[in-house]
Amino acid sequence: MASAFEYAPAPESRSVVDIAPSYGLFIDGEFVEAADGKVFKTVSPATEEVLSEIAQAGEADVDRAVRAARKAFEKWSALPGAERAKYLFRIARIIQERSRELAVLETLDNGKPIKETRDADLPLVAAHFFYYAGWADKLDHAGFGANPRPLGVAGQVIPWNFPLLMLAWKIAPALATGNTVVLKPAETTPLSALFFADICRQAGLPKGVVNILPGYGDTGAALVEHPDVNKVAFTGSTAVGKAIARQVAGTDKKVTLELGGKGANIVFDDAPIDQAVEGIVTGIFFNQGQVCCAGSRLLVQESIQDELLDSLKRRLSTLRLGDPLDKNTDIGAINSAEQLSRITSLVEAGEAEGAERWSPACELPSSGYWFAPTLFTNVTQAHTIARHEIFGPVLSVLSFRTPDEAVAKANNSQYGLSAGIWTEKGSRILAVAGKLRAGVIWSNTFNKFDPTSPFGGYKESGFGREGGRHGLEAYLDV
Repeated sequence: MASAFEYAPAPESRSVVDIAPSYGLFIDGEFVEAADGKVFKTVSPATEEVLSEIAQAGEADVDRAVRAARKAFEKWSALPGAERAKYLFRIARIIQERSRELAVLETLDNGKPIKETRDADLPLVAAHFFYYAGWADKLDHAGFGANPRPLGVAGQVIPWNFPLLMLAWKIAPALATGNTVVLKPAETTPLSALFFADICRQAGLPKGVVNILPGYGDTGAALVEHPDVNKVAFTGSTAVGKAIARQVAGTDKKVTLELGGKGANIVFDDAPIDQAVEGIVTGIFFNQGQVCCAGSRLLVQESIQDELLDSLKRRLSTLRLGDPLDKNTDIGAINSAEQLSRITSLVEAGEAEGAERWSPACELPSSGYWFAPTLFTNVTQAHTIARHEIFGPVLSVLSFRTPDEAVAKANNSQYGLSAGIWTEKGSRILAVAGKLRAGVIWSNTFNKFDPTSPFGGYKESGFGREGGRHGLEAYLDV
């Protein structure tokens, strides 16, 4: 994109990661072929280059992995918490030691900029394992009663937008509480989960405690439906979350669902404009907007709307789109052709319904999946782009006059995952936050995460909480 400065390329080296031509399923501590021999390819979203061939788990493989996890559960759950903690601490340290390798791998397989995987994803991944390692021998004091017990085998299905971080959110509390795991990574981003399997072996984790099954939706469905799975944890689309809720209805499986969002970022007239603009950019363009808690609806007080939009457009014109491995890159590739098609379709619907589209001057690479940062003005609450989760670098701008109107518009959504409030008045932050129906509310910042803080939503954004002390409860019989 246009800039007052020219940036020389600063690519991270691909040589720090060694991707094998093919990978098997990770079951009972070993990499094995799928029972039916099926495989699929994982590609780099930035170049469409095939990175590796991956074994595709079927129903027989799911059954084998669940049986391995059930067998391992007996000894793993019987270990003293301090002993389980040693394994989690070891995993956390190995992740730190291999963080550069894992960051490059995640960027290649996912398409997000290296500075995000390097500076945000990997430090948080290690932090989650360190944090839950600290809880492993303190579960009696977590507030869930004396001697809380693990549930058993946890079936976990994670998305493609934060592959390794979502793995950490799921696996770290499960292991700390004494459960064993069968995890299905997304079909477009299986590599970091398979590398994590190698980390488990490197850490000496007992066989069967963690099992990794790459595959498509039918693999996830078989895992959710398996009669010997005691806990289901899913992060992904609301549609799939509803299907999972129907699948487990009538069973005794414990479930947490972290689903879609349409977060409102509310900017009041006394907000520091420059700081707010940076927060807006972080809120919607971090990871190309492929974030469930993205601030995809910008609510601006009318009196500052023009000033803020002028400043925001200037800032967007300085963002750099291109090679995700370049340390200068701000906007990477969209994860898949399918996701790019969805974003394009919803943006076209916004234009057809009369919203005004704007993007900075931007040259898109000739190969790969790319979408320029986009904002829409003249948006109403009835517009498709204001109601549907686009899951891309697309911002819808609405205005308001009073705090009550801002709250009403923010809450006028089927989702309730996140929100942001920008104002210099602490009393206003507290008053507005108390009225917002969102699971996570940031004040004068956005997209800040910490393993000690719970995360989750209301309404069609799911139920249950992950992270923090609250995240332990989902894996305990309390």
